[in-house]
Amino acid sequence: MAHGIDEVARVAGVSTATVSRALRGLPNVSAATRERVRTAAAELGYVASPSAASLASGRTKTIGLLTPWVNRWFFANVIEGAERALRAEGFDALLHTFEVSRYAPRLRVDPDVLRRRVDGILVVGLPLAAAEVQSLVKLGHPLIFVGSGVEGQVTVRLDDLAAARAATEHLIGLGHRRIGHISGTPDDVTPFSPPVARREGWVSAMRRAGLPVDSQLEVHGHFDVEGGRESMHILMRRCPDVTAVFAASDEMAMGAILAARDRGLSIPRDVSVVGIDGHDLGELVGLTTMAQPALEQGATAATLLLEMITGAPVPQDVVYPTRLVERASTGPAPAAGLTA
Repeated sequence: MAHGIDEVARVAGVSTATVSRALRGLPNVSAATRERVRTAAAELGYVASPSAASLASGRTKTIGLLTPWVNRWFFANVIEGAERALRAEGFDALLHTFEVSRYAPRLRVDPDVLRRRVDGILVVGLPLAAAEVQSLVKLGHPLIFVGSGVEGQVTVRLDDLAAARAATEHLIGLGHRRIGHISGTPDDVTPFSPPVARREGWVSAMRRAGLPVDSQLEVHGHFDVEGGRESMHILMRRCPDVTAVFAASDEMAMGAILAARDRGLSIPRDVSVVGIDGHDLGELVGLTTMAQPALEQGATAATLLLEMITGAPVPQDVVYPTRLVERASTGPAPAAGLTA
């Protein structure tokens, strides 16, 4: 007879949360522990599956997915990863978008559109006010955030601080001393927001290297190519001696490269640019980036949500690392600062 997750945890000598992480292939589980858990599960006949008989009848088999965009790289990949994982278990996604614009406030989340229509909710990269979060919690459904997190809620995210620090340190290692930063939106200041952590990583790396950080070096690019281009022009007018730029997303980094070319500057001879994401077009434009597994984050979030629906324990915070992909947009600092 097959045993439950508690028995697997007892035999393997770990917590039930570790069993769930190990069997789902989530990070932060050692190879030895993962193998021990898998061996115990096999011996006991335990198979973790949200579609097992533990799913109660009367489910909608639908997951609500809230996101600001579907046409930007990170969001599109997270959504695709989530939908693949959901389809594999016979679930559908009910998509609701909330356009975030620099020109107008977005619509507030209305929990009534999800009431009695979904079994769980994924919030992908959508910063929510405390009242909005509470309105979703009150629905009584499992809730997971991807990207932008909320204290006390399950979150699947990037190690934004480490990624930004590594990107900035890459530029410092190439000899750059005046390094600008293209961030997100000026009103995105919540503690668990990726732009906030990425800015902190930039500041941390600069200060560790004894380099100056001032407000003139930071501009807001609104996480799109157009914003990155506009903000790069602003940065170069303010600080013509900047020789490198760390952009908080690949799309903003691409915009920065376009702006540099607008000004007759050569990449990377005059200015180096690095982003974060691992955008599909990064190789085409030669962009150095801190690559992240967005597709995997979406699949993981969906899988964890299905686990929560069955009542299985899940980790509170799943954090993914990034890796430096060095291409042609970064190079040694020029011998002298820029003058135009």
